[in-house]
Amino acid sequence: MYVAVKGGEKAIDNAHAWLAEERRGDLNVAELSLEQIREQLALAVNRVMAEGSLYDPDLAALAIKQARGDLIEAIFLIRAYRTTLPRFGRSEPLETGEMACDRRISATFKDAPGGQVLGPTFDYTHRLLDFKLAADGAPVEVPQAAPRQEATPHITEFLNKEGLIEEQPASDAPAPDLTREPLETPAERPLRLQSLTRGDEGFVLGMAYSTQRGYARNHAFVGELRIGKVAVEMELPELGFAVEIGEVELTECETVNQFKGSKTEPAQFTRGYGLVFGQSERKAIAMALVDRALRWKELGEDNVGAPAQDEEFVLYHSDNIQATGFLEHIKLPHYVDFQSEIELVRKLRAEAGARKEATQ
Repeated sequence: MYVAVKGGEKAIDNAHAWLAEERRGDLNVAELSLEQIREQLALAVNRVMAEGSLYDPDLAALAIKQARGDLIEAIFLIRAYRTTLPRFGRSEPLETGEMACDRRISATFKDAPGGQVLGPTFDYTHRLLDFKLAADGAPVEVPQAAPRQEATPHITEFLNKEGLIEEQPASDAPAPDLTREPLETPAERPLRLQSLTRGDEGFVLGMAYSTQRGYARNHAFVGELRIGKVAVEMELPELGFAVEIGEVELTECETVNQFKGSKTEPAQFTRGYGLVFGQSERKAIAMALVDRALRWKELGEDNVGAPAQDEEFVLYHSDNIQATGFLEHIKLPHYVDFQSEIELVRKLRAEAGARKEATQ
């Protein structure tokens, strides 16, 4: 029998108050400032901005603080806030070849044109806990390395001069906007890339790892990984030309993948591509691997049944906000549904018992 729930509003208010108390923690411990989160938890901030589709480190830091460090909840907060913002224009395509690189490496060319810049990376750390970080003390002065100011050409451009890698066709058509229109499959590559950028890092990483273990027959090299700031330009109708309105930090990855050629195309390398807000190189590399796996049809390759080749599976299940909403709704009241299910089970058991008695 269904019984109406009473007192729900008061209970919810009390739950919110308790949540605020838990979020603050011990009042004897200094409260985290947004500046501390933004500057010292920058990689978490970058993930929230990327998967929330909003570049604002301060708001991302606020969301992380409000969500008690739950990054998916913080991403949800950022996406919800984003829907309230007015849209006043469209920026020009970013020129990542003009990036002022803090980090720029290649796994395909030792002497990469423009040089290798290791930059800030965990790649060469020992993954041992540094207990010095647990000690309170005076701030340590760290020498600041200046980013490259000159333009750094993309490495794939040098492969392209010999025709060794596929050319990327240029298009003046505006790309579809996933934040304004719901995703539908089959999707064009620009829409797939948007979906992967917003996708959950862990899910995209898992899909990428599956391709490396043979579930797409797609061996990849990191042609180039670069991190740095890029100018954002916007054309103003009053002026008739584009002006710089700010800059964003990006991580860009281009993979070089094998391709045996086809009846119309000679053997050459193909590309995978990843672009993410902030320093998010694991996500950018994973995105590039999955992007390449999803291109099997346009490249005339066989679908070997790999999960990473299934566009509908990858794109619809990579969004952690969609997944969270569907997953967590089952903890909300389903009293009526369950009562109907339990009545059905009782009826089936009664019928089964009657049949058993009839055969004895």
